[in-house]
Amino acid sequence: MAEREEAAGGGLVHRMLSAAGVDSLASSAWSYVDSTIRWCWIPNWLPSWCPTSQIQLQTAEDMMLRCIDSTFSKQWVPISNGNRLWTLTFSSDHVKHKTPMVLLHGFGGGVGLWAQNLDALSQSRPVFALDLLGFGQSSRPLFSKDSQEAEDQFVESIEQWRAKVGLESMVLLGHNLGGYLAVSYSIKYPDRVKHIILVEPWGFPERPCTVEADHPIPVWIKALGAMFSPFNPLAGLRLVGPLGPTLVQTLRPDFKRKFGSMFSDNTVSEYIYHLNVQTPSGETAFKNMTIPYGWAKRPMLQRMDQLQPEIPITIVYGSRSRIDSNSGSTIKEMRPRSHVEIVLSSLTE
Repeated sequence: MAEREEAAGGGLVHRMLSAAGVDSLASSAWSYVDSTIRWCWIPNWLPSWCPTSQIQLQTAEDMMLRCIDSTFSKQWVPISNGNRLWTLTFSSDHVKHKTPMVLLHGFGGGVGLWAQNLDALSQSRPVFALDLLGFGQSSRPLFSKDSQEAEDQFVESIEQWRAKVGLESMVLLGHNLGGYLAVSYSIKYPDRVKHIILVEPWGFPERPCTVEADHPIPVWIKALGAMFSPFNPLAGLRLVGPLGPTLVQTLRPDFKRKFGSMFSDNTVSEYIYHLNVQTPSGETAFKNMTIPYGWAKRPMLQRMDQLQPEIPITIVYGSRSRIDSNSGSTIKEMRPRSHVEIVLSSLTE
């Protein structure tokens, strides 16, 4: 009955996501990554050249969360090796009996980017939003250079967090990189997951062999890619130092538009800036998990047969998404005896 309840609840969840605007979030966050993915990494001394600090990041997050009506708490949850995961908790009395929902953000993101969703989602069940290890206000440790080991570090940090918080089971909602990690976690810890919701997930398909044949890449772009390949994706933002905040606002004015119902100022771009000019820890891990042009070294579709068929999946795409939705159809074909629901929203640009 519990499994059926969670599967049926998927329809309600994705309707809340659409109403709350998470599709706009998916488009804006991934577009930001896509527009900066070829930039290089710069040594750790450079962030001191940037007008940022942990306090400024915390202030920027507080500004993102100031419009939330629901009551919530904040805490650092300790895990192994002295690391901590920054966590927001929403849990009112009338939903305490429901399976909690855990939100895993995408690459370059943090808990503040769920600002449009938190009130709606927390009306139906307890909600936990955490900054992934290496991102946001969470600890930024050294990750392995090996793609599988780096992925395992993310997964184990989520499991250690779950144990510390005391959740027996959860609904995992992952956006972008968070969707990739949600499935990876569910493969290893299936008894802890009641439902997986993937919002424009990254890292599922293999890089097509026909990409370059269909769309030849100019030699000069290949040369730049080869030159910058040893470096991190978002270092260009750190490279420009004090010009960084203005650069985000100038290159991505759509951030203000997408969150226009909540903010009329540069709250979102300021938050994104401070998220991504701190020590590049999770960013480095992400780079080590990719091959050129942002494809996953270990595509998740190759491992979907390891996911227990009893776990239902809901996959949300925008109708004009930059993420290829074919992976959703492939997952549905691979899991004929499982609940797989694909949702196309018209809200994403």
